[in-house]
Amino acid sequence: MSLLIRGGRVVDPANDVDGVQDVLLAGDRVERLGHGLSAAGATVIDATGKVVCPGFIDIHVHLREPGHEYKETIASGTRAAAAGGFTAVCCMANTDPVNDNRSVTDYIRARAASEGVVRVYPIGAVSRGLRGEELAELAELAEAGCVAFSDDGRCVMNAALYRRAMEYTLPFGRPLISHAEDHTLSRGAAMHEGVVSTEIGLPGAPAAAEDVMVARDILLAELTGAHVHIAHLSTAGAVRLVREARARGVKVTAEVTPHHLLLTDEAVRSYDPNTRMNPPLRAKRDVEAVLEGLAEGTIDCVATDHAPHAASEKEGEFDRAAAGIVGLETAVSLLLDRLVRPGLLPLSTLVARLSRDPARLLDLPGGSLGPGAPADVTILDLDRELTIEPARFHSRGRNTPFGGWALVGAPWKTIVGGRVAWE
Repeated sequence: MSLLIRGGRVVDPANDVDGVQDVLLAGDRVERLGHGLSAAGATVIDATGKVVCPGFIDIHVHLREPGHEYKETIASGTRAAAAGGFTAVCCMANTDPVNDNRSVTDYIRARAASEGVVRVYPIGAVSRGLRGEELAELAELAEAGCVAFSDDGRCVMNAALYRRAMEYTLPFGRPLISHAEDHTLSRGAAMHEGVVSTEIGLPGAPAAAEDVMVARDILLAELTGAHVHIAHLSTAGAVRLVREARARGVKVTAEVTPHHLLLTDEAVRSYDPNTRMNPPLRAKRDVEAVLEGLAEGTIDCVATDHAPHAASEKEGEFDRAAAGIVGLETAVSLLLDRLVRPGLLPLSTLVARLSRDPARLLDLPGGSLGPGAPADVTILDLDRELTIEPARFHSRGRNTPFGGWALVGAPWKTIVGGRVAWE
């Protein structure tokens, strides 16, 4: 089966391409790019006026299966990913049972093969049961197909254990993804510590709770030579620490979420439980710093930290609501409308942070439209108008603070392995 995507503006940062071209997909691979392409028997997609990109990759997603299928399943989560323009996702290990051994990894991969509509790459746990007491079977997990290791949702507070994990992963080159949060500084907090938390009377966690652990993990990476990746980076201090570490050659990378790029702790004044995150929404200076870090490349990629919850878990008192929001179906439109349209971030930079850079970071297939690359393509319509309607999400989660937002710019088609997964 061949697909010919004709007449779109091809934006492929991996190959320094930005211009109107045709893209020919043959089977599950990119065959070539060019002008006036044709192929006998190919299905033609007229992409005139659209933007054709390498398939977007989200390296931080909670698919919840196994164990929490009432929140999300691999089937529903991957449908949400396709609808949001993502052709691949990496799923975190905080399932039940925890993905700390080969049998769970095998289950996730089998379910993804039978039920998933986008590519799914499991992330294994650093410690058994996410307890931070002893290492999981890291080599076994890597052999089973885990692309990284993380106790995301919890910080590995034991520095000696984290050092051993870094040393243990060196031979097979998988990064550790750090949930950087000093629990002794953030315990009991419901939001960011600052003027807003003081005025509205909610307990807050200081930015230092993140900065302290980012600094520790950078020092451990420098000591061991391992690759550490900072998940959901959210503070100006953490941006500075990563920038300085990279300048001296430490193998540290980072991601930022759309909500930490677009919202500040002022949003919590509504007491809407959908504004409760971990890490929390930060101050304006932090938002400005993470956007600067993303634009300059200190922060390598955007990741959603898609965290679906049942409605009952987001009801009641703010400080008792579950932390986290869904993001797969809103991320691309939010970033196109609020960052690209006003000129705060070039389109090519956003495409790079959603495709080329996450692929390179975790050594994943994709991120490019070069000949021989996987036939994973995200096509955008920069003029499409939409209103975010949580009731229409493909995800089982409806927990978003962006409901009702009117946006311009959205995914138009998502192609995975040469087949249209969503349009």
